[in-house]
Amino acid sequence: MISSKPYALVVDDDAVILMHACDILDAAGFRCHEAGSADEAVHILGDHWESVTLLFSDVEMPGAMDGFGLARHVDHHWPHIEIVVASGRVKPAAGEMPDKATFIAKPFSATTVHDHLREKLPDGKMPEPLKRPV
Repeated sequence: MISSKPYALVVDDDAVILMHACDILDAAGFRCHEAGSADEAVHILGDHWESVTLLFSDVEMPGAMDGFGLARHVDHHWPHIEIVVASGRVKPAAGEMPDKATFIAKPFSATTVHDHLREKLPDGKMPEPLKRPV
């Protein structure tokens, strides 16, 4: 049986944070693709853009593009994808992220992430578990 759960693409170069974010999003009802850099994320989106409804990205990562650049790239090429950017050290300057993107501070909790998703995701992009109150 094919799952109808939507996909999130989680991007972070720290494996522990990547697993933590995937666990939070899995509990929210998403399946996850994982990437360790913006370059890897763009490659994954090249193959899976139709099934991804959420980008959840760190800011500071190795490679040519940081999380803010990735957010702008995704917004330009795949505008149907909702965007959450997280960082514990860097905050976005005006105009650095797309208007529809959300920024959350690290460390983040499941409650913080779920609350942001409930507030920002249209009903059609929310998985069933996230639609119900936690």
